[in-house]
Parts: sequence; C-alpha cells; structure tokens
Amino acid sequence: MDIEPRLGVDFGRVIHGGPLAPGCDDTAFLDGTFEEALASPATAGVYEVLPGLIEAFGGRAWIISKCGDRVRERTLAWLDHHDFYARTGLPRGNVRFCYERAEKAVHCRELGITHMIDDRLDVHRAIRGIVPHLYLFGPAGGPEWVRHVPDWAAAEVIREDIPAGRGRSATRRSR
Repeated sequence: MDIEPRLGVDFGRVIHGGPLAPGCDDTAFLDGTFEEALASPATAGVYEVLPGLIEAFGGRAWIISKCGDRVRERTLAWLDHHDFYARTGLPRGNVRFCYERAEKAVHCRELGITHMIDDRLDVHRAIRGIVPHLYLFGPAGGPEWVRHVPDWAAAEVIREDIPAGRGRSATRRSR
C-alpha cells in the first residue's frame, strides 16, 4: 500500500523570520511586544513557494513547531493576522506544537509525514528514520542524509521527491 505524501514545515526561521545565521534569534517575535510579533515579516519567498507545495501535496501539510505557551499564542495570532491559511492553502487545523524539538518525531509519526522542512539539524536527527525526505532550511548545510535548501526558492526542489501521481499536481522534474 502506497502512503500519500505529507509535508511538515517548521514555523520559526522557516515560515517566519528566517533564515537567520545559526545562533541568531528573531527577537521581535520572541522578546518584543505582541504587536511587534504580529508585525514581524514572513520569510522571503514563503508566499511564492509554499502554496504550490501545499497544492502538490494535495493539502496534506502541517506546521510542526517547538515552542512554549507564549510563543504558541503569538504564532497562532501571527498566522491569522497575516491571513496565512488563505494565502497558502494550509488547512487551519493543521498546526501542531511541542515543547521539545525531539518531540516533533511524535507528530511526524502520528501524521505520517513523508517530507519535513526544518532549520534545525537536531530536529532532523530526531526524525531521521521516521521521515524519508529531510530538508535543512537556511544558510548552513548539513550531512549527506539531509537535503540542504537555503531559501524558499531552493525549496521548489521538494517537488522532485513527491512520487509521481501521488500529490494533487505533483510532477517529477528532471534534475
């Protein structure tokens, strides 16, 4: 039995505020006022690329984010404030949170995630063996078992890893 492809995407430094140099935090979102957090920008290119990926996955996409309660509240408010669901096609209920990065593995297993975009190598280590297609987002590359995507334009390559005919508009591109 074939598994329908499912996309997981991290929020911080992937959808919002990144990519930043390793070790840098988005202080406006994390430490600023609620209003500053809402006003902070999406990552360049996310609205140009992510909607097509969500469509290619037939809408089977989730945000899987590690954060505490305060940042969870800000994240959900930011998604609404920026009309994220309508702009990307992500179903409103497809947002998951956990308190530790390694707990993303629980969500990935439960949701059957087949492709995951995250900026943290420790997350990829935790989900390796659970998620077949791993994408390390941001300026720093990683080991050979994770595919480096430095920005959203480069993330278009994810379409190549969707099995032909398995997504809504999935097409294989030549490399």
